[in-house]
Amino acid sequence: MPRAYNDKEREIIVNDLRKAALDCLKQYGVRKTTVDELVKRANIPKGTFYLFYQSKEMLLYDAINVLHDDIQSQLMAELEKTVTDEFGVDDLTDIIYYYFKITDESNIISILEHGDLELILRKIPVKEVTKHFEKDKISLDKLVELIPAIRNKDLSVYECALRSIFLSMLHKREVGEEHFDECIRLLIRGIVIQIMN
Repeated sequence: MPRAYNDKEREIIVNDLRKAALDCLKQYGVRKTTVDELVKRANIPKGTFYLFYQSKEMLLYDAINVLHDDIQSQLMAELEKTVTDEFGVDDLTDIIYYYFKITDESNIISILEHGDLELILRKIPVKEVTKHFEKDKISLDKLVELIPAIRNKDLSVYECALRSIFLSMLHKREVGEEHFDECIRLLIRGIVIQIMN
């Protein structure tokens, strides 16, 4: 039977498992990532794994969400530093584009590239996925607070449009790598113009 862990030990184990999850996703993908490999990398007994997560998919989903939340926190911090009365289309475009670049460089795209997200989501309770989308909505609400020009808009369509751009990053090769960054920036700018006008 797994032993009890104090709060500090639990935090360390969860962080080690998340790191192992991202490393395994990158190296093996969802199908070839096993609980055995995850516990080996996190240096914990297999029984301990199930004290923290019901399945490997729950861990993988959690690790991806934590990475996503870290990137989103960077975006919000950048916005809070940058927003002024003269804040305009180019400023918001630059910040959102910066967010997309950080995401691209974080390896989250390579993790999701081969349909791995769909494999994970199939095993995640709908309630968990909905909770994550609600958290995204709260972040969008913070954005609205920071930028007065967008306060009276229904941003749900724009949120979907930005998510569509994010998902297009999974198809960089098909879209055309040579001009992909300029394409993403152009799409973001188009959405920002619609939001702010």
